[in-house]
Amino acid sequence: MFIIQEPESRIPIKIWLEDRSDLEESCYQQAINLSQLPFAHHHIALMPDTHTGYGMPIGGVLATTADTVVPNAVGVDIGCGVNFIHTNIPVKLLSEVKSSRGLTLAHEIVRSIMEQVPVGFDHHKQPQKSDFLERVEREKPYFLLHYGNQQLPTLEEAKYQIGTLGGGNHFIELQTDEQGMLGIMLHSGSRNFGYKVANYFNNIARQENKRDNSPVPDSHQLAYLNTESETGKGYLGWMNLALDFARENRALMMERVINAVFNHVTKEAKFTDIQTSLHVNAHHNYAALEHHYGKDVLVHRKGAIRAEKGELGIIPGAMGSYSYIVEGLGNPKSFNSASHGAGRVMGRKEALRQFTPKEVEKDLAEQGVIAFGKRRRNDVPEEYRLVYKDIDQVMTCQTDLVKPILKLKTVAVIKG
Repeated sequence: MFIIQEPESRIPIKIWLEDRSDLEESCYQQAINLSQLPFAHHHIALMPDTHTGYGMPIGGVLATTADTVVPNAVGVDIGCGVNFIHTNIPVKLLSEVKSSRGLTLAHEIVRSIMEQVPVGFDHHKQPQKSDFLERVEREKPYFLLHYGNQQLPTLEEAKYQIGTLGGGNHFIELQTDEQGMLGIMLHSGSRNFGYKVANYFNNIARQENKRDNSPVPDSHQLAYLNTESETGKGYLGWMNLALDFARENRALMMERVINAVFNHVTKEAKFTDIQTSLHVNAHHNYAALEHHYGKDVLVHRKGAIRAEKGELGIIPGAMGSYSYIVEGLGNPKSFNSASHGAGRVMGRKEALRQFTPKEVEKDLAEQGVIAFGKRRRNDVPEEYRLVYKDIDQVMTCQTDLVKPILKLKTVAVIKG
C-alpha cells in the first residue's frame, strides 16, 4: 500500500498496489476528484483490483459525511455481488460420470442450469414466485410513491427479472477446491431494476447540483444528494430495495443451480450424502452507514467487499483462473474493505480486437474447464482471463486486508 497526497487533493488517497505505475492515469484522476469532494471523510481507499469506472474507480471506497450520498459511487448495478456454497461432492464425478446421452455430468449440469436461469438480456417468460417482492407489495414503503414514473422500475417488471443472470462479467461457476471438492459460485446484481434506479437518481442529483451551484464539476460524474432531502431519502429507499432485490436474485439462482447439481449427482453419480458449508451471499456495490475514524459516515463501496475482522468474503478471479473465499482482517485503513475480484486491465472493445472466441475457448480447455455455457459466442473475448489482472497478484497486494481460507479453480462456467 502507498499513499498519494497531491497539492490538489483535500485528503490523502491510500492505494493497495505496489507503486504508482500500476495505476492507470484515468483511474488516478478519478481518485483525485474523489479526494477533492468537500464531504469526503479522512481519506480515499483504492483496492488492488482498481480501474477506471464512471465517476468513481471500480475497486474504490469513499466515506462521506452521513448527510451525503453519491449515486455514481455505488454504480448502476446496485447490489452486484457474489453468492457461494461449498460442498463435499468430489469434482472428479463431473468429468468421469457420463449420462445416458454420453455427456459428462458437467455438461448435463450446465445444460440444466441454462434451461432454468435466463442469461444476457433474457428475462423469465412468467412472473417468478418471490416472498421478498410479495412483502414489498404488501408493505408499500413510502418511496414507492415514485411509481408511475416511467424511468423507475415496477414490482411487476421485477417479477420477470428476478432469478436471471445478466451479461458482462456475471457468471455461474462450478469450481474445485485444492482437495478436489465442489464449490458453486455465482456473480450477479440487481439487473435492469437497479440500473433504472441508479440512472434516475443520478440525473436528479445532477439537476439539483446545477441548481444549487455545486462546487463539484458535473464533468467529474460525482453528483450527490442530501440524505435528509426528499430525493436523498428516495434514493436510499430505492437503493436498499435494489440491494434486497440483488440478494434475492442471487439466492433464487443459487437454489436452482444447487437443485440442478444435486439432482444430477444423486441420480447419475449415485452420490447421496451431500453436505454443504460456507454459505456466503454478499454485495460489492452499495452504500452503508458505518463508524470510521470517530464519525458515523456513509461508506460507498463500488467494486469492493466489506472485510470486517472475521467476516467471510468472496474474491473471484477471471473465468478459468482462481477464486478465493477469504476472512476479513478489519483493517481501518481500507475502511474494513477489500477487492471484489481481479480487476480489468483491458477494455471490452480492445479485447474483441485482440482475441478471438476460438482462442479463448481453447485457453479455457487448457485451464481445465470441462464445460462452457454461453448463448452468444462472438463476445467471449470480453471476459478472457488475460484481460484481467492476475488474481494471485491482487491477493498479494492485500495481505493486510484479508486472509484466504479457500482457493478454488474453475471447472465449468456459464456466462451471459
